[in-house]
Amino acid sequence: MDALYSSYSEVLLLAQSMKNDLESLLDPETGVAPRLRQLCRNQIEDASGEVSSEELDLIKLEEHTWALLQAIMPLRKTEQTPTDTPQQLLSSNPYTPTSTIAQAIMQSSPVLTELIVVREWLQETAPSPAHPEATTGYWKFTKHNVTQAMRLGGGARDGLVKELDPDAVNREDGRGLVADDASYEKGLSQALYGYVRAGRLEDAIELCRKAHQPWRAASIRGSLLFSWKALAHEHDEEEDDDYDSEIWSGNKRRKLWKSTCTKAALNSALPEHERVLYAALAPSPQTTLVLKSGCRTWEDHLWATISVLCDEKETMEMSRLGGSFWEGAGGAEGLRNVDKGVRIVGSNVIEIEEEEWEKEVVGTLEGLKDVNVEDGPPADHPFHVSQLNVVLDRTGYLLEVFAEGLVNNAYETTSYEYGPMCRFFAHLCLYLRMIDSFVPPNASSIILEAYLQVLEAAGQRDLIAIYAGALGENAIQRYALFLVSLELSTDVNERRLALTRAKEHGLDMDSVAAAAAEMTINKAMEMLPILKGPLPSIISGQAPPSDAELFLLRSIEWIVFSEATYDKALEQANHILRYFLASGRIQLARELLSMLPSELASISVDEMDVQATEYLHYRQFFTIWETLESVVECQALESPRMNRDTRLAWHEDYKKVIEQAREQIVKLLTSEWLVVDDEIGEGETRRRELIRIRQIYVPELIIRLHFVLINSRQEFPENLKLALKLVNIVADSRYRLYEDFVNEDERRLGDYLGAVRQAVLGGLESGGSDPFRVLMI
Repeated sequence: MDALYSSYSEVLLLAQSMKNDLESLLDPETGVAPRLRQLCRNQIEDASGEVSSEELDLIKLEEHTWALLQAIMPLRKTEQTPTDTPQQLLSSNPYTPTSTIAQAIMQSSPVLTELIVVREWLQETAPSPAHPEATTGYWKFTKHNVTQAMRLGGGARDGLVKELDPDAVNREDGRGLVADDASYEKGLSQALYGYVRAGRLEDAIELCRKAHQPWRAASIRGSLLFSWKALAHEHDEEEDDDYDSEIWSGNKRRKLWKSTCTKAALNSALPEHERVLYAALAPSPQTTLVLKSGCRTWEDHLWATISVLCDEKETMEMSRLGGSFWEGAGGAEGLRNVDKGVRIVGSNVIEIEEEEWEKEVVGTLEGLKDVNVEDGPPADHPFHVSQLNVVLDRTGYLLEVFAEGLVNNAYETTSYEYGPMCRFFAHLCLYLRMIDSFVPPNASSIILEAYLQVLEAAGQRDLIAIYAGALGENAIQRYALFLVSLELSTDVNERRLALTRAKEHGLDMDSVAAAAAEMTINKAMEMLPILKGPLPSIISGQAPPSDAELFLLRSIEWIVFSEATYDKALEQANHILRYFLASGRIQLARELLSMLPSELASISVDEMDVQATEYLHYRQFFTIWETLESVVECQALESPRMNRDTRLAWHEDYKKVIEQAREQIVKLLTSEWLVVDDEIGEGETRRRELIRIRQIYVPELIIRLHFVLINSRQEFPENLKLALKLVNIVADSRYRLYEDFVNEDERRLGDYLGAVRQAVLGGLESGGSDPFRVLMI
């Protein structure tokens, strides 16, 4: 079943390429609805044993619904060619055949036209009738008993008919056929009803002939309207020259035939299956109850109801017209009709009557919403509700009802029906929108959102962008929401591909990227703890990153794929760096920097660009951090086993890296590193974060530099003097570095001063009593 998701999307993409081409979209062979119907058919044909019968039935219902849409939508969306009215036809030729008049009646009434199309759809999608077992003769077993009794000179066996004419069963009270023949008769009637139900009259006639009952074939053929092309001026001069203008077909006396069928259907003495067959051949308000008694499925009830409505309308219009020779069955009565002429009715009267009949149709069809059925899905099944509302031209209402159910959690999302129903309604929204039919915007968004969730649950990531793009104003946000939902295990290349699909399906990729990044960082911040409380330690080993921290880290990926979003990447990178550094998560902050494009650091900015300046301050800090690590690594290389040349080289490298660290740290300390200008109004949260970062790292850098200088004084005596000069920088009121020391472990100003005292005492190691002598040397 999952294959349908991809196949449906291919049809949608093809349909989008035919946008504004209504003729192509509604094409009976290659339009949208026929293609989707064919997908369902293919799925039914290819279904394996893993697919349950319930799922197959659901696909059949969907297939039938697309067939209905294809049948009825072209009528509603395209203008029909004007034709002569029934009055005009009869006025010009009172001998116009009834089939031609019936066609004109249908074309003059849009509602009747649609009902007939729906009836044809119901017939085309009807199940194939079950054939009765083959027979070798007419009432074979009963015939044997009757002839045997006649040969013996006795009467017929008790309970059996004495004669074999078709009316014998009804004429002889209490007498019937041999059980096998009676069973065959019932099966034959039911099969004939099935053919009539499916609109396959020729097959029904052929079955009667095979059953050796030609009179049944004749009675069924009587339902055909009288047709005579030459008389109706329908003969094409280009037809075969052998065309015989005298050839006609159908029933000249159909009115009489219909009356007889009606009486047979209402005759309680006849078997039920016979009555239902006659009611199906001649549906009318009088035979409705009999016809409905043979209905087992909801589709049967719809077919029976529409058949009665169509027949009633046709009969009413034929009677109102008058002036038809054939409605009088020809002869003297027909001539009297011709003499009377056609009844002329004003157009306003016709319009009023049409409106009243339309209301009657709607009211009658609405009664099918809760009709009881014996077989198949009930009347309130979503596809039956859909079909009924399509017939009633209430697709907008249908979509609103389904969307309301989604909002109210009226559907079980784990049901086998949920996914296919969301798929159908999503494509119904898009199909109706393509052919310029009204689609409630809010309902459409709800349904498409539900289908997007179905696709995500089914792992159909490649298709998300196609349907997200159909959300209109919400498309950017919805596809961004999908990107945010991608698991942390999704690598950066797959994320890039997912983002690229947005562009392939008409979405602004940069806008999607920006929205995804913003959503991700907001979601991450909801999961992460608030920055407050004691300052974190950056000396002890750090725990592995949590999922929330990784989620925050990877939020930057969406806006570093394109240069167009580098400005947003700069701002977001600063936001993330502030959080990680204020949390003491130096390694995560460094990893973030490694993910950023080098171009970000070289963006040309003026002095007032707060974001660019902040970003450069972070890069400055990590350059220092790497240098301090180099100092530690270089110091660790010292070994007593070094030869003279190796020691000289090491000595030079060690001195150089210490000097580099000192220059970098002093430069940071004497500049306004991450100092907030209150006049700029950067926001209270950002100001607090930057102050917290300074309180963590400024004391750390000062103390680290101090100990690097003190610990290296044996190799470089002048470093002791540099360590003591650092005190002046810390104490300088221009830089106010002392304010960054807080009264917490490892960051007390007293701790630093204690280290300075030890340095001063270290100055006495070379002799003398003046502790400041080292500053004079």
